[in-house]
Amino acid sequence: MTAWRSDVPYNELPPPPGIGQLETYAVLKAAIGANAALAKLDQAVVSIPNPTVLINSIPLLEAQASSEIENIVTTTDDLFRHLDDDAGADPATRETLRYRTALRVGFERTVDRGLTTSAAVDVCSTIKGREMQIRALPGTRIGNPVTGEVAYSPPEGRALIEGKLSEWERFIHSDDGMDPLVRMAAAHYQFEAIHPFADGNGRTGRILNVMMLVEAGLLRMPVLYLSRYIIDTKNDYYRLLLAVTSDGAWEAWLLYILAGIEQTSVDTLRKIEALRALQDDFGQRARAASRGGADSIFQSVLFEQPYCRINTVMSRCGVSRPTATAWLNALVDAGMLREAKVGRDRLFINREFLDLLVRPESSAGQLE
Repeated sequence: MTAWRSDVPYNELPPPPGIGQLETYAVLKAAIGANAALAKLDQAVVSIPNPTVLINSIPLLEAQASSEIENIVTTTDDLFRHLDDDAGADPATRETLRYRTALRVGFERTVDRGLTTSAAVDVCSTIKGREMQIRALPGTRIGNPVTGEVAYSPPEGRALIEGKLSEWERFIHSDDGMDPLVRMAAAHYQFEAIHPFADGNGRTGRILNVMMLVEAGLLRMPVLYLSRYIIDTKNDYYRLLLAVTSDGAWEAWLLYILAGIEQTSVDTLRKIEALRALQDDFGQRARAASRGGADSIFQSVLFEQPYCRINTVMSRCGVSRPTATAWLNALVDAGMLREAKVGRDRLFINREFLDLLVRPESSAGQLE
């Protein structure tokens, strides 16, 4: 085999190695902690009274973080403000919202038909807002963002790339007893090394990570917020990815991803516990502010996303416009919601909820 060179297309990219090489003692030890933390997170998600709070919010935060890795920067306020209607949103916000849609598309495809190359194409197409094809044109080079030098040249030629993706599919569905988290980490490297699309590979690969955990039965909802970990350790992420290619340094890469899964699971679990506490406290104050008039469904709606509209309360709670408006205004008067005007629409912002969502996860377990 020809020695790897960063400026030459890596057409000889091999499939990931087998269980004997990947599952070292250190990797298996790390996988125990990561699996235990992920299992606790999965159980917590399905046991909360209203999991919609996580289905709506965590994927949106993941979308924001994953897009930020690609230098597509928007604010959490803009994302939630334009969640139901992206008219007037800036291009970065619209592209990030498409990532959230792609998470849903990937989840539905994985549940219905399994994780395949076709699912990856659908995810990438949704992210980019146009139909994406497997790369056919030569000349793709990935540069070092600091030096500008070529750091990696992925395989070239549509037929060859499709063959590499077939190897990737066989690996992720192999029945060899490999720990699913180890398999996910190895498969993520492989997908990024193949680099099958002209654009959107990083974001697509990060969605596929979560879909692999869903397909393996380790997550019932796509709420693992792994992109924030990657942002916080971005230099390590790219350095360790490249080290697998250049030096076959699989163990360091696997340990990095397993540490991220464990840390992210623990942090998200803390956020869930903080959300529960906030919902209980907010509910008691809401009942007092509305003098018992606002029902439990209304309080639940206020925690499905931080921005609420009068029409949403009317349809979800089955009440008239005057009643919905009175409930919302009572909480504005009590300082629990903040009102904002967007065109002719009135938005009511649950600022405590929004602040908790965007607070660093390590501090989410402590209410202020």
